[in-house]
Amino acid sequence: MNIHTYEKTWLAVAMVLIVGFIATITYGAVGPGIAMIDDDGGTIDPDTINDDERFSDPGVTHVGGNEYEAAVVAQAWAYTPSEITVPANSTVTFYVTSRDVTHSYTVAGTNVNTMVVPGQVSEMTVEFDEPGEYGILCNEYCGAYHHTMEGKLNVVPEDEFDLTELSTEAPDEAQLGNQTTINTTVSNDMNYDLETTATLEIGNQTVEQDQTVEQDQTVEQDVTVPAHGSETLEFAVDTTDFGTGDHDWTVTVDGHEGSGTLTVTNATEGGDGDA
Repeated sequence: MNIHTYEKTWLAVAMVLIVGFIATITYGAVGPGIAMIDDDGGTIDPDTINDDERFSDPGVTHVGGNEYEAAVVAQAWAYTPSEITVPANSTVTFYVTSRDVTHSYTVAGTNVNTMVVPGQVSEMTVEFDEPGEYGILCNEYCGAYHHTMEGKLNVVPEDEFDLTELSTEAPDEAQLGNQTTINTTVSNDMNYDLETTATLEIGNQTVEQDQTVEQDQTVEQDVTVPAHGSETLEFAVDTTDFGTGDHDWTVTVDGHEGSGTLTVTNATEGGDGDA
């Protein structure tokens, strides 16, 4: 049987297209950026999500080396957390579940795209090589404000990534001659202990001390914030050293800052602070 030259050409083109389609589908399924997309995360009761250790405080956790886990809760019409930051050259396993109806977790511009079904935990392991910003959106219709359901994924350079958090509590006012305290809690979500120094600057005083202080004492000591743990320190401030008026203070720990203002009033003033 004689096959016309044009027919041979079109047969060859068709074979090339078929091979190209197969290669494209294969790359989309197993190409760089995705190691696994499935629901191997197990099951969960949507009514008890807040009691689950993984989802009670969702976010990014360091599990060792360059590996991280990110727990995310989807609900109409938002993700918690709405913004996630991970370092470049890392492998991140996402665990995503829904509190109400079916959603999706899609990171635009990547191969990350999975349904999020109530009662199940979707699991995705992803490699992020380069810094960048990606939008997160829901591709499953979930109600009237479905179009507003979005988030953000930040991949930052390794030397800019940090899982240290700082929170401070302090009174707004104290009487002259009394002692008050400024409390600072440092959380460490890395998989290794954090050794650091905390510094309180207030008025014209600077008190520098290692991470924590025993209650009702001002003692300098070496302290380690444990992996996936936190430590609370108490800065004792003697208002005798200050005059009446407003005194700005700043607590600095590992590059993080908390600040406020302490108003010192005269002991003879009224309870409302007015003369």
